[in-house]
Amino acid sequence: MKVQRFFAKSMSEALRQVRDQMGEDAVILSNRRVDGGVEIVTALDYDENMARQRLGDAAKEATNGSRLAELQAEQHRRLEAELSRSRDRIREVRDGQSEKDRPEPSRPVHTESLAGVYPQFSEEPANEFAEPGYSGELAQMRAEISSLRDMMSAQRIRQEGQRGRTDAPEKTGTSAVQQRLAERLQEFGLGAELSGSLARRHREGRLEDGWKQSLKMLAAGVKTARGDWGAEGGVYALVGPTGSGKTTTIGKLAAHYVLSNGPESLALVTTDRYRVAAHEQLFVFGRILNVPVRVVDERHSLDDILDELSDRHLVLIDTAGLTSSDKGYEEQLNELARSHHQIRTHLVASATSQPRIMKSVWHCYKMANLTGCVVTKTDEALTLGEALGFVMETGLPVAYYTNGQKIPEDLHRAESVPLVRMAVERLKKIQQQSPLAV
Repeated sequence: MKVQRFFAKSMSEALRQVRDQMGEDAVILSNRRVDGGVEIVTALDYDENMARQRLGDAAKEATNGSRLAELQAEQHRRLEAELSRSRDRIREVRDGQSEKDRPEPSRPVHTESLAGVYPQFSEEPANEFAEPGYSGELAQMRAEISSLRDMMSAQRIRQEGQRGRTDAPEKTGTSAVQQRLAERLQEFGLGAELSGSLARRHREGRLEDGWKQSLKMLAAGVKTARGDWGAEGGVYALVGPTGSGKTTTIGKLAAHYVLSNGPESLALVTTDRYRVAAHEQLFVFGRILNVPVRVVDERHSLDDILDELSDRHLVLIDTAGLTSSDKGYEEQLNELARSHHQIRTHLVASATSQPRIMKSVWHCYKMANLTGCVVTKTDEALTLGEALGFVMETGLPVAYYTNGQKIPEDLHRAESVPLVRMAVERLKKIQQQSPLAV
């Protein structure tokens, strides 16, 4: 399905443009008056079922075909508006805007130690519940409840010792403090197995000491990519399930690269020839950024296209979100794995996915020789521990993470300490919403 918007001074002139550029088979999705004339949004090969799939939950409010068409048109306007902003920024750079108008680099410079980033990593134990937003009475109540829990746990151990069962903690391998630490790590979003493993490394001491130690180990265990794709160059492919954000992430990467280096040394490629109109969004990015977009199909293999693009400094490959049960799943992954070009394939993992789903997706795509991952939708996730636990357990270096739909502002180079800090802040936000939870 190809969607396009037309502007004209009158309705008859707008319809003539539609007929000339899209032919007699074009379907009008919406029309409205705007400043200076009228606007028409049209589509070729329009299919209501496909439109509902693309709109997702937003399509639920469409009770008839007319409303569905309007929603499809609104979605197209929003996409064009976002891309138009990126195009304006590129034009500003090309026209020689002053340095202060240039966008800040998406990768911040972090020189602080873990102790300087947030109190949990400081030398002195900090009470993470003592937030400025809490009243003194509430903070005191929380401290008292925490103290009572520790007293009850210690009393239970002493009673077991008096009954001759002092070896119970050694048999289970878990003390009362370790148990509470494991529970807190699970609230953070880590899986039960990883939480237990981190908690058991805390042999003795206060709960806060174990919390700091666990966060340090988590930050050390989360690998991140060292270089920037734009600076290093090469061929990069993004794989992952439908809806994980592959195409939007490629748009952000491409816009970021063009802002710094121009469009001449960049190319976009898609291997998605399995879905109708799968290339539409990528072609929109290509038109606005003035970057060529090539499609892998029966006549043009991936290696043939990459041979033609060998003079490009950076090539970004978008792929179809196929599962192991889909037709073409193995064909697509084999193209990437067996290419004679050095393709650095990265898994796109949504932070909103459940840990089991993340691992299942990883198993589906690891045959493509994954070299890293990109974590998307961090702004939509309730907690970030699930994503951090996933990358720690799989060992995939995180190259980038995204936290919104803005292009290219919401794309960031990944660093382990800021990621853990962001996850801690997300946990604090949850605790503020449930202030009596300890």
